[in-house]
Amino acid sequence: MDIQTRAVHTRNEPSPEGGGRPLSVPIVQSSAFAFDSADALAEAMSGPDGPYVYSRRGNPTVRALERTLAGLEGGAAAIGFASGMGAISAVLFALLKPGDHVVAQRCLYGGTYSVLSDLVDRYGVVVEYVAGDDASEFERLVRPTTRLLHLETIANPTGRVPDLAGLTAVARQHGVVSVVDNSLASPVLCRPIEHGADVVVHSTTKYLSGHSDVLGGVAVFADEGVRDRVWPRAVELGSCADPFAAWLTLRGVQTLPLRMRQHCAGAELLAGRLVAYPGVTAVHWPWLPGHPTYGLARTVLSGGGGMVSFDLAGGREAGRAFIEGVRLARLALSLGGVETLVAHPASTSHRELDEAALAAAGIGPGTVRMSVGIEHPEDLWSDVEQALKS
Repeated sequence: MDIQTRAVHTRNEPSPEGGGRPLSVPIVQSSAFAFDSADALAEAMSGPDGPYVYSRRGNPTVRALERTLAGLEGGAAAIGFASGMGAISAVLFALLKPGDHVVAQRCLYGGTYSVLSDLVDRYGVVVEYVAGDDASEFERLVRPTTRLLHLETIANPTGRVPDLAGLTAVARQHGVVSVVDNSLASPVLCRPIEHGADVVVHSTTKYLSGHSDVLGGVAVFADEGVRDRVWPRAVELGSCADPFAAWLTLRGVQTLPLRMRQHCAGAELLAGRLVAYPGVTAVHWPWLPGHPTYGLARTVLSGGGGMVSFDLAGGREAGRAFIEGVRLARLALSLGGVETLVAHPASTSHRELDEAALAAAGIGPGTVRMSVGIEHPEDLWSDVEQALKS
């Protein structure tokens, strides 16, 4: 079935009484689950797919979210987390050990960059960065200790799209686990497992929930064996998903394809007009002709996405004036909600990067990021235009 249909029909569990199945996934707001037998309780502790014991190890509402998102991404299994960074951290700490070598895309979210830097400083993990659009560049860096490749489907905030199929093919050839952050694309625009990825991570806070009222994350695995390596570390870290947050995310997922269609339409209109506007020196939207990875974006993505970034000639002060000058859009850090948000990446989402790292990632002092909501595009353009004029 089409993803628009699959998103509506969440992976609910049958009623334990054998009756009808509720249309909405029930919120099982319980921290622990009782057993009649000591042996049954002990056996239930054996793994991620057994009976529910303690909600840090598994919960019916969270499992419904995990099964739903695994189905949408085309994966075999998933683990729900309290945040996107919880998912990323658990995956990295579970799959890496001191001395391992990581290759990562140069345009990374600041939080991910920070975790990788911490792994370098604390545990002696070696990290090298590539542009992401040339698989041969990655292959030249592979060594016997290379264990992990980390990519983002749509880089935040530059919109660069990697050669997923080429990079993951090289990774698989050398036994390297490939991890792809798909938060900005969502499974509506791209399903990285179909391009060869081993692990897909999401901040479910963003497009999946879509209403700026959830903090959550998920890791989806192409193979249950990799999930089984990560699950114990997720339990140890305690970064488990909350049942109510999982329920809110499931509710958001049901309208995800409809929202993504509107996000993309609004972003396309803004990007097309910004590219010709005086004082705007560059526009970063994957489906915009002239974007550095336009060809890859047309191959990898089924839409251009809902995030548009652009550079202002006046640098940091111009960026500050713009984000404080909008009236309909809101000045806030997150993205992927129904409302349009603006931010200055160099001082917020990517503040962990020094000047050299910002320049390498393509983020300038005057770069502004817009998470385009589902408002009418002409209303958004009127707001953008008046802020640019001011």
